[in-house]
Amino acid sequence: MTTLSRSSSQMRLPMPGSAGASWAAYRARFKAVFNGADPAVLVAFWLFGLINNVIYVIILSAALDLVGPNIPKGVVLLADVMPSFLTKLVAPYFIHRVPYSVRILSFVLLSSSGMLLIALTPPTADGGSVTIKMIGVIISSLSSGGGELSFLGLTHYYGPFSLAAWGSGTGGAGLVGAGLYVLLTTTIGFTVQNSLLASAFLPLIMAISFFLILPQGPLKFARQKKEYRTVPGDEGADDEDLPTESLLRDTTGSTGLLDSTPVSAPTFRQNLRRAKSLFFPYMLPLLLVYIAEYSINQGVAPTLLFPLPSTPFTDFRSFYPFYNFLYQIGVFIARSSTPFIRIRALYLPSMLQVVNLMVLISHAMYNWIPSVYLVFMIIFWEGLLGGAVYVNTFADILEEVPEEDREFSLGATSVSDSGGICIAGFIGMALEVSLCNWQVNRGRTFCKQL
Repeated sequence: MTTLSRSSSQMRLPMPGSAGASWAAYRARFKAVFNGADPAVLVAFWLFGLINNVIYVIILSAALDLVGPNIPKGVVLLADVMPSFLTKLVAPYFIHRVPYSVRILSFVLLSSSGMLLIALTPPTADGGSVTIKMIGVIISSLSSGGGELSFLGLTHYYGPFSLAAWGSGTGGAGLVGAGLYVLLTTTIGFTVQNSLLASAFLPLIMAISFFLILPQGPLKFARQKKEYRTVPGDEGADDEDLPTESLLRDTTGSTGLLDSTPVSAPTFRQNLRRAKSLFFPYMLPLLLVYIAEYSINQGVAPTLLFPLPSTPFTDFRSFYPFYNFLYQIGVFIARSSTPFIRIRALYLPSMLQVVNLMVLISHAMYNWIPSVYLVFMIIFWEGLLGGAVYVNTFADILEEVPEEDREFSLGATSVSDSGGICIAGFIGMALEVSLCNWQVNRGRTFCKQL
């Protein structure tokens, strides 16, 4: 674990518009303070992470409104995750042939279309509207899965601070998505339909971020480098917008001189071998942590109930959303932490998350934790562990995987989080029912009072 720190004098930045401080000067000073990180890059990737994930969160927040009280909410979770998982499983082997600009426009179109289909489908007596709404959820999920593997791959060209910004944005999506849905439906008083209609325009922010905010220099340079082999010694490449880290350099460490020899794309078999080499160091710890934390969130948390007089709540329905809120805060903090704290041993937090699952299952069964406030601390810790494994997994790939394999590796490894959520979705549905029945059979009926 390492920590990066800077003196307060180094951290002072001139504000745009102040005396003697133009935006160009501010941008240059920011780069000097943050190891060459461009503020435009950080803003763009933070918005990528936020918007790509916020639709997923809004759909889960609206689960009850989408399917009603008689259909398991796990149906929404699986419809929101399975297509994303399948996309991440298959797409890394061919998506490199599609330019990022085309991908972004496709993700915006898919995500907005899915939300519009959900919002504009009127209820029907035979329940057919639920089926159509789930199709909308599936369309949005395809966009989210393709977006995650693409934006993670894109961080390869913009350096480690872009990954930190992406991770922070994805962590913020949990808080923003849940809060935005409550704000629209409760505080402002929008109907569910109008709230979802308003959310359908959020994906446009991804297009604005990519085409108007994100500097295109590193990506243009990378496209040239993919098409031709390089010869060391070129001094003519314009590196104004290139990362200061050597992420765009060839294996000799040189930026390279373009010649006329095309570079062939990796074959499917080569990519499959690369994916296998990623499993134990990166995919497995990420898979384990997601199975454990989403099993907690979907299967155990609804049964972690205490007598109301000993809690800050007035009804049992308040426990679950507050647990989710604490979890999301932990995720946001951890996913924003890599510029300052790095965790190298990925299996350690993954195993600690499995311990969290076992501890909370045992409490749900035997009621041995004396205070709900201790459970609050465990749930917050759960979020920290999950967020830390996610962002440090991809940070390790940026640092450890050879450059020619890095973009593919970032996208291919992203399958683990969706795979973990899918597995946990099935585990959670069985776990919640079993734990609730166990409690009821022993005279604790709180879970039936939700």
